[in-house]
Amino acid sequence: MTGYYDIVLGLIPVALLGITAALTFVGISLTAAVPIGSVVAMAIIGHAMFVNTPSDVPDEPQSARPPMNAD
Repeated sequence: MTGYYDIVLGLIPVALLGITAALTFVGISLTAAVPIGSVVAMAIIGHAMFVNTPSDVPDEPQSARPPMNAD
């Protein structure tokens, strides 16, 4: 199953290479297209690191029952 971070890892080179190629095809010079593509790739990385942060999943789900007393 593909998770969010798998998609992010796939989008980084797609953004860098795809946007650079598309902007070059449209007529923007390569020296301007590469920084634009890299800014988009950095935005994707920043979103994955700071907005949708990775978090640890607890090993065992917590039960809804209160603990039993020994008294």
